Amino acid sequence: MTNRRQLLTATAGLAAAAMLGAPAARAQADLLTPGPLGDVWLGSPDAKVTIIEYASLTCGHCATFHKDTWPALKAKYIDTGKVRFTLREFPLDPLATAGFMLARCNGNDKYVAMTDLLFAQQKVWAFTDKPVDALSTMVKQAGFTQDSFEACLKRQDIYDAVTVVKDRGAKAGVDSTPTFFINGQKRSGALSIAEFDKILTPLLGG
Repeated sequence: MTNRRQLLTATAGLAAAAMLGAPAARAQADLLTPGPLGDVWLGSPDAKVTIIEYASLTCGHCATFHKDTWPALKAKYIDTGKVRFTLREFPLDPLATAGFMLARCNGNDKYVAMTDLLFAQQKVWAFTDKPVDALSTMVKQAGFTQDSFEACLKRQDIYDAVTVVKDRGAKAGVDSTPTFFINGQKRSGALSIAEFDKILTPLLGG
């Protein structure tokens, strides 16, 4: 028969566990909270697995992921309704911030196409003697004019929104790019499709 001391001990243990779990629960809730401009999701809302990527547009490893892994991940898991995916801003420098601002100014319906373009052509614009000029030339492929390019980069609301997403990511544990949260579990680095297969198969019941 449980005596009063055992009951008190058990209650205290549960309370301590709840207190320890509270920060994790809050972090998970924060992770699922979209930034001021919203998340741009790809894949079925009913997918069993959610992947949130934090990336920087000037990050070489991020560009490698989007070149080598992203097409296969999208075809195998996202387009088939198994995984829901979003890319969030975690710029590592002002140039990456500018790129994300331009992607947002272009409209959320064009956000993925714009970030895909900037990752694919990263070496052309991000690693040149005049990167801002190169970025201006690059985004004109997406419909920007010089005037709209300059106007976008002056928008404090867009800048602040990108900064909010980065700050929340840092609080969730992002300290390098790319970082993925796969059903809330953090994985860092430019994961290969084989590594994603290994992670996703048990989550999908395979």
